[in-house]
This record gives sequence, C-alpha cells and structure tokens, in this order.
Amino acid sequence: MCSPTGESTPHEVPKRGDDEAPKEPFPWHIGVYDAHCHPTDTMASISSIKNMQARLLTIMATRGQDQDLVASVAKQHGITDLNELRESSSFETLKRVVPAFGWHPWFSHQLYDDSKDEEDEKEVVTDIQAHNKKTKHYSAVLSPPPDADFIAFLPDPIPLSKFLHETRQRLLAHPTALVGEIGLDKAFRLPWGKVNESSSSSRNDGDLTPGGREGRMLSPYHVKMAHQVDVLKAQLRLAGELGRPVSLHGVQAHGVLFDALASLWKGHEKEVVSRKKQKMIAKGVSEDFSSSSSDEESDYSEFGLGEPKQQQLHKVKKSKKKPYKAKPFPPRACLHSFSGPPQVLKQYLDPKIPVKCYFSFSMVVNLGTAGGEAKFADVIRACPDGQVLVESDLHVAGEDMDGYLEDIARRICEIKGWGLEEGMQRIRRNYEEFLFG
Repeated sequence: MCSPTGESTPHEVPKRGDDEAPKEPFPWHIGVYDAHCHPTDTMASISSIKNMQARLLTIMATRGQDQDLVASVAKQHGITDLNELRESSSFETLKRVVPAFGWHPWFSHQLYDDSKDEEDEKEVVTDIQAHNKKTKHYSAVLSPPPDADFIAFLPDPIPLSKFLHETRQRLLAHPTALVGEIGLDKAFRLPWGKVNESSSSSRNDGDLTPGGREGRMLSPYHVKMAHQVDVLKAQLRLAGELGRPVSLHGVQAHGVLFDALASLWKGHEKEVVSRKKQKMIAKGVSEDFSSSSSDEESDYSEFGLGEPKQQQLHKVKKSKKKPYKAKPFPPRACLHSFSGPPQVLKQYLDPKIPVKCYFSFSMVVNLGTAGGEAKFADVIRACPDGQVLVESDLHVAGEDMDGYLEDIARRICEIKGWGLEEGMQRIRRNYEEFLFG
C-alpha cells in the first residue's frame, strides 16, 4: 500500500507490459517469496492463493478493518517455522502465508496517544466529553486544522495502548508474524467523506475491505509528522520487545524515517573493529568483524542459508539459539518498495547500525513512474546482494500477483548480472534470513 507520491489511488490492478518476446523459463520451483502484499483488501481473491506459483505471501495489515482478516487468513494458510516453509508436500496443500500486523501511516490519525492524557481525561463518561475529546484529538494531529464538518465524518479515535495490546496478542498467536505495515508518509492526504466502517462479516466477499479510500476525492488535510512518528516508534518498540522484523513504508520522509529508527537504537550501536585490530586479534584469520548481522542471527550454515550445496537448502539442523533479549528497536527491517536514491539506501548500511536492513522492490511503485524507472538501476546496484527482496504490493492474490513478482525479479536479476536460478536462490535466502534471522 504505497505509491511513489503518497497519493491513495482507487484499487485497480495495474496493467502489465505486453512484451511478447521469448523469455527464459522462470524458476518458480526454487521458491518465490512476496515480501509485501495486501490481498485481504480483496477477500474474494484469498481462495486464489493455493493456486499461485509464488511459494509465500507476506500479508500486511494496515488499519482497524483488516487486522482480524489477516489473522484469519494466517490461521488457515500461515506457516509456523522454517521447516514448514521448506516442506515439499503437494503444492496446493502447502502453507503459504506470513502475516504482519501494524497500523499504516495513512490511518495514523485514527489512533490517539493516550499515554499523554491528563488524569482527568482518561475516563470519558458522557457523549459531550467523547465529542470534545474527538475534536481535540483531530485538531491536534491534522494539518491544516480541520473544520467541524470534516471531523464529524471521521471515526472515533482508538487509544494507542489498546491497539498495541491487541497487536501484541496477535503477534504472540502467530510466531512468524512481522510488525507491518508501519512507517511515515509526508505526501498522503486524507480523503473527503465518511469512512465505510462496515465489519467484514456484513459485506460481500466481492467488495473491497472497508476503511480505505474507496474512490473518494482527496482533501487538503494530512497527518502531522510528529504524530506519525509517535505511532511508528510505539510499534517499533513492540517489535523490539518481541524480536519481530518490521515492514516499513516511507514516502517523501526518508530522513525523518531514518532519524526515528536511529533514535531508538541510539546507545546500542555495534562496535566496528578496524582491519588493523582484526589482524592483531587473530593473525591469519579472515573473520569479518564488521558484519552487519545482529546478535540474534544464527550462522547461515545452520539453516542452509549461506552458499551450501543445493541439497542443504531443504535441511534445517536443530540448534539451540540464544534467548532473544528485548531491545527498543526491531532486529531486522525491510524498507518496502524502497523509493529513495542510492545515497539514502547507503545510510542503512553503516556497520554500526544494530538493525539488519533489507530493501524490497515492486513493479507497481518502483517502476510505475518515469522518475522511479530512471533511478531504479542505480538503486539496485547500490543494494547489497544479500539484502534485496521482491514484492508485489498488490491488493489481489492470483495470477497478476505472480506476474508482477516475476517481472520485478527478472529486472533485478538483469541489473545484478545474475542468472534467474542464481538470483532467485539469493533472494530466497535473503527473505528467509529477514524472516527468521
């Protein structure tokens, strides 16, 4: 759920290119993982997941109306561990979903930070008090200040503490779940009119899940960046508490997003040992002390994630991992449909940063505009081979989602100079490391 401009667009599947030139067969058998998508926005498409060629979909929650939908799809289709991801049973019976639970910045105004409430504000007992609290909240977090008519169409805000409690329970119920989609968006504007708050149980499966733009015109109002940062950092802390990776949205806010993350890892930076000191410590030992892998990450060879023989890809040795120690920041992050220039990407590669950062790319966002197309090759070349992922960012599961995954993967492999088999093996290993550490 991202656009290069931050504008919310009606839910239409964009058309793919009509290139009819013969192509090398795509290696779906290796296992293609969609790092970021939204098929619960169109629940009628969920039945298509079992027939897709993609091995795994990482399905994002974004707002109040889709948290339980993502959980219900994960209950039916969700994987529970790395072994289950790699099992080779009948393709149609495979588990294919990793859920992600989070609150998207486009809807961040619907949460209010109740930790800032005065004592006499914590209990609301009358309609007048509730109305006044709603008006005070939206007047504080939206810019320019909205009038009473616009506020009247907005839903009653939800306490941030309530959402965090519910999200913690969902994460605990789903051991592979990420925190996402979360982030910052400077460009997005709220749509006019009343939000459709109908519950999923009262609608037809052919309809779009309520709560989105739903074709409404955009207003001049946007969510103040300070409030977006507060909502983001609360969710990042939750991810750090539970040791979950995050999927990050960032549009026209690359500097603020980096600063928000950096404020949480401040004081936890990794020591980078100089080459000279490495030689003094262990002469003749070619250990890379500047690796950006975090303390929680296991040796690749334990999971068949390094450069092992092909048969090792489907073996996972039982090993005792160190108990996770809660931190105020997530262990790993994926900057989804990363739209920044190479110099912004390189900020996240500083070996002192204790968060391992990955970058996923999509046809819809990264190659959906002339500007995105112009910088795409340079960004891909700047992205380390071990930190690149692919995604569809589509709201409909099925053939189109497969097609867009194939298209973006082919483009990345071409730029990187990888054969398709080699490239998809690399991207598969990257995703498994992102998810499991």
